[in-house]
Amino acid sequence: MPIHWRLATVMADRRVRTIAELARRSGLARSTLTPLWYGRVKRIDTDTLEALCKALNCQPGDLLVYVPDEEGRERE
Repeated sequence: MPIHWRLATVMADRRVRTIAELARRSGLARSTLTPLWYGRVKRIDTDTLEALCKALNCQPGDLLVYVPDEEGRERE
């Protein structure tokens, strides 16, 4: 998948040490945050993204990065 989550990196940069701490700060359930931390989500609700940005004082682009796959490069 060419979109990679950087939630763990942003959490570390902001000294948010656990998913439980992020859950408290964001008001999101741990069951919502865990797949994001592991990068195992295919889509995200804008309300969830907004809560993450508020809790971590960041922009959506801080949490996501586009990395083209090799297959896509071959077609160019």
